[in-house]
Amino acid sequence: MKYGNLVLEKKEFVLLKRLLNVSGFYTDNTYKNSIQKLTEELKSAIVYNEEEMPKDVIRFNSLVTIEGKNGFTNKFQLVIPSEGDFKKSKISILTPMGAAVIGYAKGDDIEWEFRNGLQTLKVAEVKQQPNEINSDVLL
Repeated sequence: MKYGNLVLEKKEFVLLKRLLNVSGFYTDNTYKNSIQKLTEELKSAIVYNEEEMPKDVIRFNSLVTIEGKNGFTNKFQLVIPSEGDFKKSKISILTPMGAAVIGYAKGDDIEWEFRNGLQTLKVAEVKQQPNEINSDVLL
């Protein structure tokens, strides 16, 4: 990991913790395990103010390109749950892929459990978009 731990912006960190606190009702084990793993990773996260955030870190609204060891590439935007839309490549933070990538930086390798087993992903690209997350919006 480029920065040693997950890196999150302060307001996004607070919002993410709130989202995780209300998302513990998944019956799907893959989702449940992803939420638990992300919750554990947040305990050692590095939290910055907006102006200190590195530009290469995946955060809410980032456009992300992920490459898998098996040759697949996935491009998507990481969004809050209410904006998730698989057909528009908008992946919710509360999906296994969303939980896997938040706080990682370009060049990082990520090992995460998905429905098809443990996968190793590489963060190939991170592009920041205007970030207007309303921390009062949960779901």
